[in-house]
Amino acid sequence: MHEACQSDQGCVIAAERGVNCALSGAAYPERDVAGAILMTAGAWWRDFSLEGGAVRVRKTGALVPVEPGVMGECLAWLRFYAAVRAEAASNPTDGPAIWFAPDRPRPWYLVWAAATLAGLRLSDTPEAADIAFFFEDATTGTPPAPAGLPVINGRCGDVSKSHVAAVFEQVSGRALTVDPTRVSGPVVAKSETNGAHDGRIVTGPCAKEVGLAYQRLIDTLAPDGMVEDLRCPTVGGEVPVVFLKRRPAASRFANANAEVAMLNPADVFSAEERALIANFCAALGLDWGGVDVLRDRRDGKLWIVDANKTDMGPPTALPQAEKMTAARLVARALRRQVELFAAKGAGA
Repeated sequence: MHEACQSDQGCVIAAERGVNCALSGAAYPERDVAGAILMTAGAWWRDFSLEGGAVRVRKTGALVPVEPGVMGECLAWLRFYAAVRAEAASNPTDGPAIWFAPDRPRPWYLVWAAATLAGLRLSDTPEAADIAFFFEDATTGTPPAPAGLPVINGRCGDVSKSHVAAVFEQVSGRALTVDPTRVSGPVVAKSETNGAHDGRIVTGPCAKEVGLAYQRLIDTLAPDGMVEDLRCPTVGGEVPVVFLKRRPAASRFANANAEVAMLNPADVFSAEERALIANFCAALGLDWGGVDVLRDRRDGKLWIVDANKTDMGPPTALPQAEKMTAARLVARALRRQVELFAAKGAGA
């Protein structure tokens, strides 16, 4: 679980309790008249099991505790889910067919909402697809290589923290990674694993721990004592929308947000900064995903500190209308990207 983890907890708990039954629609998988699988939630609740006071994620084995307020977040997510399904029902499903591999995105992933609203279809085989889409909620993996099909995220097999930092240094000329045994002062230590949300501040010099990445501490502290992150969905390097996420400094590395606002990328980033993000995505091979961007309060420079090829969202804390607006913006960008990839495949 990552990005909008608080909403994921809510939706899976509701699923285990049967809350979603009125919303889940037809039997899984749904198909159009040509036999292509539609973007549907189906039996997504089977991905989880309830164990005492926590939810077990069957794919990863992670145990997510049930915390106060989860059901409210769950209901907010279900309202969004229902709104996406309702709007998609009145739109034509006439887009290219996508073969997701090795996993099919579930409704809590942003690509589900985007693809559903974009009128894209799913294929259960590469032979019936126009493009392939590497989708696996894992830090490292091997993208599929179906003959004759272009692959979205086909060059993005590693989103570990150290690799993300190395790519950022490559495109920006600025080093995010530090050697904790040689630096003096506070540094960030966090797991290489995607979505761990286990970052902490340590004081160097200190010994390295296996499995951790060490990075410079970026000052994002606002005058009111909140730290700020800029979560940027990216499609072909383009940032369709920005989510400003704020939380108390004491919870700097937590996944729960005190406040979330939807922003216009042009109001947040200069043209040069948007180009930096696009160059980073290209170098990482990230055709679709999300990046976490921090702006240093001391000098105003941007730092890309994390990348995710299976980002979730929109954030639960957003008002419903803004969730839908954000999903539509990302959907339009995804439709353009998929059509570009499909055209490459047709011309191969």
